[in-house]
Amino acid sequence: MFRNSRFDQLALPFLRTAPPAHDAPVQFIRTRRARRYILRVRPDGTLRVTIPRGGSRRDAEAFVARHREWAERERVRVAAQHAPVQWLAGDAILLAGEPVLLAAEHAAEGRVLRLGGCRIRVPPTVDDLRPAAEQLLRQIAVRDLVPRLHELARRHDLSVRRVTIRNQQSRWGSCSKRGSIALNFRLVQAPAEIRDYVLIHELMHLRQPNHSRRFWRLVEQACPGFREAERWLRLEGRALF
Repeated sequence: MFRNSRFDQLALPFLRTAPPAHDAPVQFIRTRRARRYILRVRPDGTLRVTIPRGGSRRDAEAFVARHREWAERERVRVAAQHAPVQWLAGDAILLAGEPVLLAAEHAAEGRVLRLGGCRIRVPPTVDDLRPAAEQLLRQIAVRDLVPRLHELARRHDLSVRRVTIRNQQSRWGSCSKRGSIALNFRLVQAPAEIRDYVLIHELMHLRQPNHSRRFWRLVEQACPGFREAERWLRLEGRALF
């Protein structure tokens, strides 16, 4: 399933350009246990500088100045690995593994956001498109994930009692002892191969409820390239939350 995969060429989940590092707020923290100056970039793009015992604010500022180029590169990398709190017009998110620009259009019924063949009205004064976009992602998940799960279940001679689409914060899916499967709506943002792996993973729990060796043998039989999918979820998946 995953041969000739294009995972390494996939666009980053969020393509907003980080502001220049010289505009980033800097927080200076003095720590007695620190032995040297340390510069870190936080997920929100701010810089954190640790001042060691005996160090000075002046030397810390000079330390930041010497490492501005590194900080700029690091802020771009960090920004790409974390979903912004707000999604603005012109931001790009993944849909089925491909970047899609968010743009609210003016239609007869007012301001409208379109995504994956679905549409939703957006108040004219609202800049943050994330709530509306996530509602559309939920609609797409109901439309695409549920029938795909049943299709894969039939292929593997399995029966699913119930399917729900949820806003899970720490998992991609779950399977109950009674045969009900819950799926994270963000799966529609992942490439089709990744999405199918998660669906197969949950389906195999209908045969083996734990993560024993037998379970992983079942997964590998149904999805030989599952390790590549696990790697993508581990390295790229968190940026979808």
